Amino acid sequence: MTAPVAKALCSFFARSMKHLLLLPSLYLLMTSAVLSQDVPDTVNVGVYVNNIHNIDFKDKEYTINLWLWLKYSNPEFDFSRYLEVPMAKTVDKSFYTVDTLEDGRIYMLMKLQCVMRDTWQIDNFPFDRQKLRFSIENSQYDSTSLVFSADNAGAHYGKWTLPGWNILADSLQIKTGIKKYETGFGDETYDVPQSSFAVYRMTITVERNSWGLFLKLFLGMYISFVLCAICFFIHPDHMDSRFSLGVGSLFAVIGNKYVIDSSLPESTTFTLVDTLHCVTLLFIMLGVACSVRTLNFFKKSLMVRALQFDKRARIFIIGSYFILNVYFIITAYHA
Repeated sequence: MTAPVAKALCSFFARSMKHLLLLPSLYLLMTSAVLSQDVPDTVNVGVYVNNIHNIDFKDKEYTINLWLWLKYSNPEFDFSRYLEVPMAKTVDKSFYTVDTLEDGRIYMLMKLQCVMRDTWQIDNFPFDRQKLRFSIENSQYDSTSLVFSADNAGAHYGKWTLPGWNILADSLQIKTGIKKYETGFGDETYDVPQSSFAVYRMTITVERNSWGLFLKLFLGMYISFVLCAICFFIHPDHMDSRFSLGVGSLFAVIGNKYVIDSSLPESTTFTLVDTLHCVTLLFIMLGVACSVRTLNFFKKSLMVRALQFDKRARIFIIGSYFILNVYFIITAYHA
């Protein structure tokens, strides 16, 4: 091998080794570029609930006042403009401030008052528990650019009272995730008309102070049943009085149910309110039917049988009504 050929080969191998040494660096640069495109920025979110009030069953809404803070790196995440509260009827940003942390991240603090729409579970009303939900999204950036993480340091609500309700201990839950929409919102860059956005969710479970409300709502119904039960203590000689009390009790119970239903949202399920009123109507009708039977005995001059039937009927009706009410109420209370 001549000297020029050897020199050329050495030069070729030297250049090849130089290129090989550059491959790891090139790989790292490409990997970094791919990761920077695929990994979304993380926004750290925290909340502190000042109070909740105006829980309105009829209009299916409640009002929440809270502090919300966000920590993030991308200055384009303008939450003062693009904060979305999906379940809110109205959102009032009464205050917000923006600062820069020592690590260069942006710190935004805002105070919100939101009128939230929600669905109520009224199957066991007034012994009901409700989950009050609050969530936020960013309407400008989807989940490929932005995800949420929860700031769980410290407490999330203060010592405030919710009239008529108790906040269950340790019931506040915070979750972050992705919410999918089966649409691209007109964006033709999507291969499939589907988009997803980061979501931050908070739920608080509250329990109603129920016994006082229960007595106020159902006292008229129970008085109506007592009036009907008094019929069995009236002598069969006074059948007009017995029938008048029974029929009057029926209308009183129906009126009481309409009054309660007017303060509740519409429901397709059979609630405790429906159950107790139906049981009361059934037993009042049964009481009227028993009075008819007693009247038949009385017209046949079977006074002893009429009195015996009255005694058995009142024991059965009053006892069964009491047992059924206790069963349905306890079941709803512990549900």
